[in-house]
Amino acid sequence: MKNYKPLIILINLILVLVLFNRSVFKKETVLSDGQLVLLELTPVDPRSLMQGDYMRLNYAISDGLHSDSISKRGFCVVTLDDNGVAQRERLQDGKTPRNDKEYLIKYQAGDWNRVSIGAESFFFQEGKALKFEAAKYGGLKVDQDGNSILIGLYDKDRKLIK
Repeated sequence: MKNYKPLIILINLILVLVLFNRSVFKKETVLSDGQLVLLELTPVDPRSLMQGDYMRLNYAISDGLHSDSISKRGFCVVTLDDNGVAQRERLQDGKTPRNDKEYLIKYQAGDWNRVSIGAESFFFQEGKALKFEAAKYGGLKVDQDGNSILIGLYDKDRKLIK
């Protein structure tokens, strides 16, 4: 058994690296090929003493959703208006049905009647809180499978805040 210990450790290390790189590749694919979807934000507290400066995000399309009346996991089907801002059409358990002009965003119903759609925190450099308080939209890149990545916050004119 002692002779196999280094081999087992090496195999586990290789497995972890393969899984990690696969995850990175998937996210890079969403970033490069995904559709930009702007989600309107509702106001929340932008600071945390323990974590530094960050903004807790709450999306308007999740308003009115109650976790006790929907599936625990599923897809929020959205359409984009002329400005690229998402409008919720419906919730569904699977990827179909879906029209050509509709996009999927995975959701997860959590505790305390919360529904999580996309990233819920945006960290920024200390001292930049005033700049990000003007955020009106969260910009997500979304792929065909409903995976999403938050790429930044946008102001009322739909310009990326840097």
